[in-house]
Amino acid sequence: MRQIHALSIVTALLIAAALPSLAQSQQPRPPSPAAAPSGPAPAKPYKPVALTLPVAMKDPSFDALRGQIGDAAKKKDRAALARLVVAKGFFWERESGDRADKRKSGADNLATALGLGNKAGAGWDMLAGYAEDPTASASPAHQGAVCAPADPAFNGKEMEALIAATQTDIPEWGYPVSNGVEVRGGPQSSAPVIDKLGLHFVRVMPDSSPAAAVGAFMRIVTPAGKAGYVAADALAPLGNDQLCYVKEAGGWKIGGYIGGGDAP
Repeated sequence: MRQIHALSIVTALLIAAALPSLAQSQQPRPPSPAAAPSGPAPAKPYKPVALTLPVAMKDPSFDALRGQIGDAAKKKDRAALARLVVAKGFFWERESGDRADKRKSGADNLATALGLGNKAGAGWDMLAGYAEDPTASASPAHQGAVCAPADPAFNGKEMEALIAATQTDIPEWGYPVSNGVEVRGGPQSSAPVIDKLGLHFVRVMPDSSPAAAVGAFMRIVTPAGKAGYVAADALAPLGNDQLCYVKEAGGWKIGGYIGGGDAP
């Protein structure tokens, strides 16, 4: 499941579209909350911003493509994957712009973006993860393309007000992947449940515990100002790297990638 990470180009697009004044007044400050220096930050209440979780695309042909991608990823079959990628027009959006090499095929560009040639890398696992995600939303930068995983819907002005009131940045916030995520008193699955999360953004705080170091739990603060821990795979970030799809005459194909990728 997705975890909180540093600001990506997707978040930059989100800020530009939904939080216009914030985009002009605030620059992302690395590192992300999960990698911030150790030491507990003060827990303070905040006004929750409600959200609607992404929904699955109801398109059999899209589901069929996802299945084919999953099979190719499982077998690490570059030839099978190549047949699922557009031959021309593939885009690779990074913070510095479109880095796709237009002299190469879409499949070669995708392989570079995901680092599929790196035997020790996680590129094929990443591809399998994208294939498992049934959500997708329209790309604000590429007409006709949809990208997955989709971000939730929310009120941009309310989020802007929350960021200003808490003096935080977008990467310091995540959202629960389902309603009723349990908040525990410690970074262990055996710790007592002290609260449950509704469908709203949640502040993620720095944490130096061993469970946080291995990515098992994340320290969060509820809107009431109560500090606790949730399973890392129960939270998702805004600005996740995304695999994008376009529809051609023969059906859906992989049309691009948004994110830092595995390559330099």
